[in-house]
Amino acid sequence: MRNRTIFQTVIVLATTIGLSAANALTQEELIAKIQAAGYSQVSEVKSTAEGTTAKAMKNGKEVRLVIDSSGQIKERN
Repeated sequence: MRNRTIFQTVIVLATTIGLSAANALTQEELIAKIQAAGYSQVSEVKSTAEGTTAKAMKNGKEVRLVIDSSGQIKERN
């Protein structure tokens, strides 16, 4: 029983560490994620209080984006 509890704790810790590392994207990975969401010409990537911001093009129009800590990409008005 004790070995099972230790094993479960190790699995939880490993999963938590893995998820934290996954959320810490490099700038290149972030740009690739934005491009995969249908945006092009990604520029001016900056870290702000509300998340990471960037400029990009979609459907021929320039848009401002905010990428929050969970990786959600939202267009800013």
